[in-house]
Amino acid sequence: MKLLTTQVMLFLQNKPDRRNFITLVRFLIVLILLVAVFSVLFHVLMDREGRYFSPWTGVYWTLTVMSTLGFGDITFDSDLGRFFSVVVLLTGMLFLLILFPFTFINFFYSPWMKAQEQAKVPREIPKDTKGHVILTRFGPVTEALIKKLNRHKYPYVVIVPTLAEGLELHEQGYNVMLGPLGDPETYIKARVENAALVATTESDVLNTNVAFTVRGIAKDVPIIATCNSEASVDILKLAGCNHVLQLGEKMGLFLSRRANGGESNTHLVGRFGELIIAETMVAGTPMVGKTIKETRLRKDIGVNIVGVWERGKFKAADRDVKLTENSVILLAGSARQIDHYNKTYQVFCDNPAPVVILGGGRVGRATGKALQARKIDYRIVEKDPMRIRNAEKTILGDAAELEILKEAGIDQSPCVIITTHDDDVNVYLTIYCRSLRPDIQIITRTTLERNLASIHRAGADFVLSYASMGANAILNLLRRNDILMVAEGLDLIRVKVPDSLIGKTIKESAIRKNTGCTVIAINCQGEMKINPEPKMEFPEGAEIILIGTVEAENEFFRIYGEGDGRK
Repeated sequence: MKLLTTQVMLFLQNKPDRRNFITLVRFLIVLILLVAVFSVLFHVLMDREGRYFSPWTGVYWTLTVMSTLGFGDITFDSDLGRFFSVVVLLTGMLFLLILFPFTFINFFYSPWMKAQEQAKVPREIPKDTKGHVILTRFGPVTEALIKKLNRHKYPYVVIVPTLAEGLELHEQGYNVMLGPLGDPETYIKARVENAALVATTESDVLNTNVAFTVRGIAKDVPIIATCNSEASVDILKLAGCNHVLQLGEKMGLFLSRRANGGESNTHLVGRFGELIIAETMVAGTPMVGKTIKETRLRKDIGVNIVGVWERGKFKAADRDVKLTENSVILLAGSARQIDHYNKTYQVFCDNPAPVVILGGGRVGRATGKALQARKIDYRIVEKDPMRIRNAEKTILGDAAELEILKEAGIDQSPCVIITTHDDDVNVYLTIYCRSLRPDIQIITRTTLERNLASIHRAGADFVLSYASMGANAILNLLRRNDILMVAEGLDLIRVKVPDSLIGKTIKESAIRKNTGCTVIAINCQGEMKINPEPKMEFPEGAEIILIGTVEAENEFFRIYGEGDGRK
């Protein structure tokens, strides 16, 4: 009923639709007058023939003749009456079979359907909307972000420039609003002054326009924009952006951290105050072949292993998990403890062959730059000469050709990093490289979240989703770092101690057993206890920092409540 009312209001508020509706009403009035005149003439002619019928019989005869249903039980005997019947028949054909359908469809049905579509894709959201996220484009990053917003119960709206796009997204279950991205009125109707965040993931030029337009209306709303060109960062900030995300550079850094080669020092993943989360490879260290318990890292170094990645699969840090050459461990500790680990376990890769990067786009170039910072040699394979920036480090050719890969050093390389933006190509190249070198480390980028499993099955050791990384970066800023993506599908979460856990020890709470999350720190009155002992109690008013998969995080909030544990 509410939807019908909205459609009627939209229909009547539109001036062209209102004019069309008036035209239809006028047509119906003319049609009613015709039926009335023909009904009167019917009685006059029947009187001349000496026959008498009730008033409603005249209406009945007129409608049956005009609608060409036939003459049925009432007919004229005189020629004049028959001529009148033909006139009524022809008039009915013109009005009821031609003009009426045309008028109804064009002046009522089509505008009504349009009003229905506009009701599905409104040009304005309710005036009382608050704390929502405004998104300016539906793409891989936005799609992944919406999933996370839904999980954390943040309202959102996607602004679409065309009705067709809006209808398509509405049918898929997304909240949309119609409006041009460069029009201030669009953001006024989107209640930007009450929004928690504006995230724009369009081109650099359009993002600048969006930021400048929004900032002219709302001075305080946070604005996050993605950026493709380094030269656009300052321009976007001048336009009003609070944060500019260079996702290509960020992804290149993430991918390079996992590459075999150079030194094996830990790489910073995230930080919550004094707590540092770092990752490092086990290859080349004395930990290969040992269980987590046997490494004695917590006792000897002070750091705690909070998780293990094994060929793309995350394992909780059970004491009996065995570490292999392919293991990547996640460490939690203070800066001093992490530094102690680096001094104790620092090793260097003895393979001087360059890392092979397939794809010379933004991500590929950023990966090479990050590898160079680690003092690791690399070669980029790129078939588009327009993308080549460093000819000395780039092989021009198709990565699907064996000779090109051999020229890049695939036979001796310790690692290949696949960075193209086409997921199908990445699956193909992953399978190809795995068949050429079963022992090589393969790191692959994927654009869409749904292709993660496919690329893992293709043989990749590590896969990072561009969409997930971008979505988590935006969500981290929205939540002011209450949640931090450690790796694909693995989050670091900061929450208040749930009421049901106050006074219990970590061991008694059985958080890890019940949810899959691991307690890695407790922050009480500004003092952070990193890697607390199982016998430590949860004090009232404290914060706990957990690490776990998305599923484990959801299970934690299911058990302890969204409001109970949320910071």
